[in-house]
Amino acid sequence: MRIVVLGMMGQSPFGGQTWMHLHWLLGFHRLGHEVWYVEDSAAWPFDPVENTLTENPRYAVRHIADAMARVGLPDRWAYRLAHRPQETWGRSATELRELYRTCDLLINLTGGTILTDEHRAAPCRVYLETDPVTVELKIASGDAFAREMLAAHNVHVTYGENYGAADCGVPLAGIAWRKTRQPIALDWWPMVFTPDAPYFTTIGNYRQSGQDVTWNGTTYYWSKHHEWEKFLALPQRTRQRFELALMVKDEADRQKLEAHGWRIVSPWEMSLDVFGAYPRYIRQSRAEFTVAKDQNVRLRSGWFSERDVCYLASGKPVVAQDTGFGAVVPTGRGLFAFRAPEDALTAIEQINADYPGQCRAARELAEEYFACEKIAAAFLADLPAEARV
Repeated sequence: MRIVVLGMMGQSPFGGQTWMHLHWLLGFHRLGHEVWYVEDSAAWPFDPVENTLTENPRYAVRHIADAMARVGLPDRWAYRLAHRPQETWGRSATELRELYRTCDLLINLTGGTILTDEHRAAPCRVYLETDPVTVELKIASGDAFAREMLAAHNVHVTYGENYGAADCGVPLAGIAWRKTRQPIALDWWPMVFTPDAPYFTTIGNYRQSGQDVTWNGTTYYWSKHHEWEKFLALPQRTRQRFELALMVKDEADRQKLEAHGWRIVSPWEMSLDVFGAYPRYIRQSRAEFTVAKDQNVRLRSGWFSERDVCYLASGKPVVAQDTGFGAVVPTGRGLFAFRAPEDALTAIEQINADYPGQCRAARELAEEYFACEKIAAAFLADLPAEARV
């Protein structure tokens, strides 16, 4: 098959976003498919050198070209900003139109690209939702733009693997969601055993705004700080130490976290070193401790983080806030789901009581449940019959 993956790797050139795209591309490529990465939207990219959104895509283009070359796909990408349709990188505008017209499958990874008429020339257009719940809540609340955005696709796939379950409260709005999960290229994430590593860690943002959604009179929150605050006292209840590589912009937030025993470091430079410092930080960790967004926790979407899978593949046990993912991935060894502080403390004790065994279990989970070849093959097999060529 000829597969085009639309994404935002240049728009957001950080470790987590970049590896999420690369793992999908590698999964399809290793199955023998002709896979292309294309960034083609109206969204200005973020330039971390200038520390601003910009209409000059030089950093984005360089980042995409380097990432694709490193994974062995040096000539399989294109970049264009929608307001400059004839100015392209990687492929000409004519070649890009032909790519859309002749591809068998167009995958809108993250759903972050608003499809144009050129995109709609693709016969099968897949909305691949990597951040569940928000768009469903918007549609249920009457957001016409969100519904039209999804309607431009003829297949809808989500990381919300608990959708439709009795304990899942996500309103599906009549959309026939297929399910998938986060792939990982295991050879790029070898197991590294670090028995002397002192910290349970994680990487991400602390406080964000703009994506809260109110539905049926209840507000569901996007920012993870709401969940971190529920577990502020955790370091004071265990001998285990924690280091959070979080973007904490408010000094009051930083002081509060540190006063409760959390060590805070910046993820900025590390996350921009996609093939160096970012994976090295994970490999040098003892394990991961992390929370999820309120939207996923309260509505039990089943969402699981790509970053969590990188920890598992590296042989690092993961203690993650429960969103319902335990319905599809085994927990209790290598991976632990917690709801209350007591659950987290028990998981931490179990990991440290048999650290070598828990590390092996983490890697085995990644191999069995998240290998990119397996996930890509299952994804394609689950497409409607008319979409499989």
